[in-house]
Amino acid sequence: GIAVKSLPSARHEYHYEPGEGLPVATINFGEQKDIPVGTDLLFKIDNLPAAHFYVSMGEDFSVPAPLSSFAALAGATMLLHLSSSPAAIGEEKRRHDLAAAHSIRCCAACLRSASGGGESSTDLAWDGQAMIYEMGDCLASAKRFAMAPRLIFADIDLDRLAQERMRNISFARNGRQHGEYLRRFRPISFSVALPFHDELLLQRELPRFPCVPSDADVRRQWCLEAFQIQTQGLAKRLVSSGIQKVVLGVSGGLDSTLALIAVVFTMDHLGYPRTNIKAYTMPAFGTTERTLNNARQLMKELGVDAHEKNIETLCLQMLRDINHPFANGQSIYDRTFENVQAGERTSLLFRLANQEDALVVGTGDLSELALGWCTYGVGDHMSHYNINASIPKTLVSHPLLWSAEDERISAEAKRIICDILQMDISPELIPGQDGEQSVQKTEDVIGPYELQDFHLFYTLRFGYLPTKIAFLAYCAWHDVHKGTWPGTPDHKKHAYSLSEIKKWLRIFLCRFFQTTQYKRTCVPNGPSIDPAASLSPRGSYCVPSDSEAAIWLANLNEVPDDL
Repeated sequence: GIAVKSLPSARHEYHYEPGEGLPVATINFGEQKDIPVGTDLLFKIDNLPAAHFYVSMGEDFSVPAPLSSFAALAGATMLLHLSSSPAAIGEEKRRHDLAAAHSIRCCAACLRSASGGGESSTDLAWDGQAMIYEMGDCLASAKRFAMAPRLIFADIDLDRLAQERMRNISFARNGRQHGEYLRRFRPISFSVALPFHDELLLQRELPRFPCVPSDADVRRQWCLEAFQIQTQGLAKRLVSSGIQKVVLGVSGGLDSTLALIAVVFTMDHLGYPRTNIKAYTMPAFGTTERTLNNARQLMKELGVDAHEKNIETLCLQMLRDINHPFANGQSIYDRTFENVQAGERTSLLFRLANQEDALVVGTGDLSELALGWCTYGVGDHMSHYNINASIPKTLVSHPLLWSAEDERISAEAKRIICDILQMDISPELIPGQDGEQSVQKTEDVIGPYELQDFHLFYTLRFGYLPTKIAFLAYCAWHDVHKGTWPGTPDHKKHAYSLSEIKKWLRIFLCRFFQTTQYKRTCVPNGPSIDPAASLSPRGSYCVPSDSEAAIWLANLNEVPDDL
């Protein structure tokens, strides 16, 4: 896209000029004829869908209206940029910032290379800096000031770029605004050889926990922002409704602990007394002493208005009224037995809220809602305002750890939070045998949350097919020793085989697409931590209640049981 111009001088220097004003659209070079030239060339690789690229030179990324941004609107997913900028103090960061920001704005991959040691050093130095960015993520970066040529490479997820553009309404609108200019681009099509290997995995590190940053500083910032969003959302609801009290069920588990602390921070933010929080722990048939004691002590340490109401009598009356076998002494622990407890807890909380002129704050998280792990109309499904609505289970523990370091949390409360984090995730609805405590574990039924959150992220955020999700999951989870972990203790580091991934992905697809959507069509309001990963029927996830999973399961069947 440039022309070389020879200027008359004693040194016969050569200077570059922009190629917009070239009088021809093609040139001949040796035996090669009709070579397209200009700044309007858009290259398309026919046998790689969405692999369209544009090449720019100079300081294209630095100007207010880069030509490459129009190329992106015209369909280029990869923006290749050759820059002749010399090395200077602070230049490295500036280039990274420009490439990162440009890749985000253009929903593209930006591949940039600066001039290297082969350039003249008259009054300048050259560092040969090269980088590859995808939607703000640095995939690869070359060592600067190398004496020999450097080659960097990275996996670019073209599906991700295409999906981001489909979801970004402003991107499409911007393209329509510049439609006349975009039609000037000339498509150049060609094919490439694809020497794929059967066992080739991704070279880039794929996060096991896409909802949890591995970097500790970034993770802390996320936790702070999560609490700020929760606090702002609930504060707005209380102020707009004129209600200053909340009612909250505290089980001693992860979700209710996070909700309780977020509500405490909200009351502090509004200047209301913490006693405006009417917290209730409601033990029943499967409640363990450990969770009950944690709930009692945590409510006390946080200074809320704490209450305990054993609901076994209420549940037994309901079971008698419907003639359930358990009421007659039989050890029948079916779905009805479990849901009676969930229903009584919710009914009690709503009536207490009426009595206290308060709002019921929900505790159910995003992962439970995605998998339908909630009782319709009651339990974690229903409240006046669900403060955890868009927080996935794998993220819940990290704001709790962050809160334990906050000055508003006492040392004893910190100890309780750490103990809660060590417990298995359980609804505690079924009593143990022969007086033993319940060993009911949620993940034995619906799968490991760490894996299901991975599946949810790539399904909800990017809309990938199960074949690709299974491949990505295998790349991320097949080797416990590869990649970084977000502060995960060694005993909680797991690896999954392809057959295990396929098994739990099948359960995810059935529950998410077919059997539980009707629950998500009528959920209470709640703050969106990440709008692109929300299941609110009023926002980013509007789908029919009676959808089918057949097409997803058919695609999953193409995944082998092993490599």
